[in-house]
Amino acid sequence: MYKITVIPGDGIGPEVTKAALHVLEAAPNKFDFKEASAGNSCYHDTGTTIPDETIEMAKNSDATLFGAVTTVPGQKSAIITLRKELDLYANLRPIKSYPGVESVYNDLDLLIVRENSEGLYSGIEEYTDEGATALRVITRKASERITKLAFIEAVKRGKTRLTVVHKANVLKKTDGVFREAFWKVADEYKAKDDYGDIEVNEVYVDAAAMFLVTNPHRFQIMVTTNLFGDILSDEGAGLVGGLGMVPSANIGDDNGLFEPVHGSAPDIAGKGVANPTAMILSACLMLQFLGEHQESLKLEQALFKVLKERVFTTPDLGGNSTTLQMAQAVREKYEKN
Repeated sequence: MYKITVIPGDGIGPEVTKAALHVLEAAPNKFDFKEASAGNSCYHDTGTTIPDETIEMAKNSDATLFGAVTTVPGQKSAIITLRKELDLYANLRPIKSYPGVESVYNDLDLLIVRENSEGLYSGIEEYTDEGATALRVITRKASERITKLAFIEAVKRGKTRLTVVHKANVLKKTDGVFREAFWKVADEYKAKDDYGDIEVNEVYVDAAAMFLVTNPHRFQIMVTTNLFGDILSDEGAGLVGGLGMVPSANIGDDNGLFEPVHGSAPDIAGKGVANPTAMILSACLMLQFLGEHQESLKLEQALFKVLKERVFTTPDLGGNSTTLQMAQAVREKYEKN
């Protein structure tokens, strides 16, 4: 039995989390779900956005499912805190087209591998007389570590092209370190003939942003720094139907946290119309992380069928079903697979 910490959060977080759990309850392998609190409502109840108990629960679980939280101005980010405390140094964001979903491209299948522990998200900021400054932290260790993981993911997914995205022509020292670390790892693998079939190349981030819109098929695996990865992955989501279609995995050597990339969407919270796709796909990524690859594939295929049929889908997907009705349709197909 897998021990899973569940953090529903607030806004539509609890709704999409409930939908994903409803589907996962049909899995043959049993889960011990333990709910923990974080986010805006947690702050108003406890005075903190992320209690120590929640962090300890996540550390002692096999994985964590995270819904969505509303940012509390002036308070620490719950998700960034968890990433740091659990050393979840990699963020994986698949950008994939699904039938039945209105998309700019209907045949995309790429992965953005984002360094998750440093960069401009290190949280080192200070006010100055003129305004404020933020420290962009890039280390060789973190840069090499994320590059190695990108190669591993390329092999695991059968990809043959890996692109490092940076801005070393302007950010000569910070992105210079990131770029050098990437090529150091790539050259070491080439010398040992590891991952020999993978073509490696580099693209400046501004050009990558353009190519992601005009020619996204040139990319299979992209690896980049924290802020660049955040921006590019949201751009990628826009190509395949929006943030409601894109999951993410935050992983480290010992733990994993899985979340949709959409926000808490308070404007539709409580209406029962939130699209559960990204949360269900995040559950698929969690199953992969746990080694349940066959179940992950079965669950994705069940979702695939529901999206393609367009009978039980939420309003943003052109249907009139509720969040739980769509989840129930996915569960029924999952149980039949």
